[in-house]
Amino acid sequence: MREDYQQLIDEVSALLGTPATLEDRDFSLIAFGAHASGADDEELVLDPVRTRSIMQRKSSAAVRAWFERFGITRATGPVRIPPDPAAGVVKGRICLPVRHAGVVHGYVWLLDEGGLSPEDPRMAEALATAARIGALLAAEARAGARLGELLRAALAGPAPGRQAATDELRDALGSTAAGPLAVVAVTPWGAGEAGPPRLPRVPVTAAVPEGEAGVPVSGLPPGGAPGGPGGGGPGTGGALAALVRLRTADGLEPARGAAERLLGSPRAGGTAGVSAALPGLAEPASAWRQALAAARAARAAPRLGPVAEWAGLGPYRLLTTLPPGGAPDPAVRRLLEPAHREMAHTAEVYLDCAGQAGRAAAALGVHRQTLYYRLSRVEQLTGLDLADGESRLLLHMALKAVRL
Repeated sequence: MREDYQQLIDEVSALLGTPATLEDRDFSLIAFGAHASGADDEELVLDPVRTRSIMQRKSSAAVRAWFERFGITRATGPVRIPPDPAAGVVKGRICLPVRHAGVVHGYVWLLDEGGLSPEDPRMAEALATAARIGALLAAEARAGARLGELLRAALAGPAPGRQAATDELRDALGSTAAGPLAVVAVTPWGAGEAGPPRLPRVPVTAAVPEGEAGVPVSGLPPGGAPGGPGGGGPGTGGALAALVRLRTADGLEPARGAAERLLGSPRAGGTAGVSAALPGLAEPASAWRQALAAARAARAAPRLGPVAEWAGLGPYRLLTTLPPGGAPDPAVRRLLEPAHREMAHTAEVYLDCAGQAGRAAAALGVHRQTLYYRLSRVEQLTGLDLADGESRLLLHMALKAVRL
């Protein structure tokens, strides 16, 4: 279908004699038309915004905001947009909205420095081509929505129906389902009319409400200490699931790249997780749990994120299997009170430093005697002996569990 878009956008470029670019309604690049250049029009072809869109596959937020000021989301005919160097728009444009059944699905952009007019008789034919593009995008959106429904059911739906959804999704994806694959989770993911941006090697995405995701997707701010001010309440956002094709079974780079691109969406939250590689579309619900766990760990431990891989979580692989929302261990309850937040932070840093006082004092920026005083207070508040290995383990794991 993408070849159809390229052919149609080439038709518009040839018809109007100017470079045309097709973007979806999230301003992600779909196709761009060639234009026979000569000495007089080389500068026109090398418009910096068009070049950036082609190279990065997406327009910047400033460019998008400038374009939308002219009502392109509601327009049914050509819209002239003047240049605005402050927004990075050096050349003027004419926008042809790509609509179907009254819904805008994308935009055709025509570079223009006054040679074109919205009243040009050729614009009617160009708009007809844009309508054909709109029909294709609408059909693709419907197909994508169905795939998304199947992915959501396979990952987080009621257990009795997961296998049937997985089987139907496998049939719909064809050879893509043979793998290797990985599941990406982005948390939180806000609601919006449009779905996530289309990305290479991402055949299907699905928004999963928080209740179905099975874990909270908010809580401590990145870098926050357990307990006290800064801890968040229950999560209020959903999560986004993406099924990503991998080049090799041991290379997660495409999944990490997709996660980073999705985190750049206006509806995305601050962390993402990547599951272990799957040999094919088998046990996707297990991979979803891994991806969600990695996203949670990335939020709890910023050193892991903003994109964390399940294989690299270390002890968080164990901690994320605990039921979310459980009460803290009794030994740490007093330590987690707001008045003792500094003590909790000291204990966590000390244990992160393997109980080495010199390293911990340096990391905290305090004198050793100050560290020893605080640790004695931690022992008083918890009743634990920090000279005992099992007590240290309990305290360390309890503090990390609170972060999740």
